[in-house]
Amino acid sequence: MNDETLSMRLERVAAHMPAGARLADIGSDHAYLPVALLRRGAIASAVAVEVALTPFQAAERTVRESGLNQRIDVRLANGLEAIEPGDRITAISLCGMGGETIRDILDSGKARLSGAERLILQPNGGEQPLRQWLMDNGYRILGEEVLRENRFYYEIIVAERTGPVTYSDRELYFGPSQMQTRSPTFLAKWQRLLSQKQKTLAGFTRARQGVAEQKVQEVARQMRWITELLE
Repeated sequence: MNDETLSMRLERVAAHMPAGARLADIGSDHAYLPVALLRRGAIASAVAVEVALTPFQAAERTVRESGLNQRIDVRLANGLEAIEPGDRITAISLCGMGGETIRDILDSGKARLSGAERLILQPNGGEQPLRQWLMDNGYRILGEEVLRENRFYYEIIVAERTGPVTYSDRELYFGPSQMQTRSPTFLAKWQRLLSQKQKTLAGFTRARQGVAEQKVQEVARQMRWITELLE
């Protein structure tokens, strides 16, 4: 992957970007996503944000070598703290981190959100608590997808603030859009997770002691949900 060729995962994130967006890419790493989008004429401008010095310097280098310094501002900051009102951000991407981390970044930076931005989120696990935060804060999930790359399954969640929205426990667990579309990759992911949970439950049974009953019941409930989903 480089600033011209994105990974499959980032290509799918790019596909959900509104045309002409003013993007804030949080956790931008090498800034490959904003550079590629600007080169394609897909967005108007971008802020690439990194909290750690080494990836911040890598992003600066990518932007400098691309000649896009005038349209991509690379900032060293903690999450949404980088965003200023004058940026007039219309899309925010957070990719390649745990769902709980994405949730925490959004929650701690709520004051920086105007509510008009599209959120394009690519969590590495932890989708359920992230969807819970979106629901609790009035964000409707507009689209979701699952893809497989390098043996791993990744989810993409696209959301916009629309006002109160309610999802069931199962929709928060599997994803409301995913449950409707039921793509082959989505079903394959949950088939694999079912096998993993069966092994987990068997391990609990062998351990007998030291495993809280509540934890055993939670895994059993998840297995039942997955089994019903796959039927």
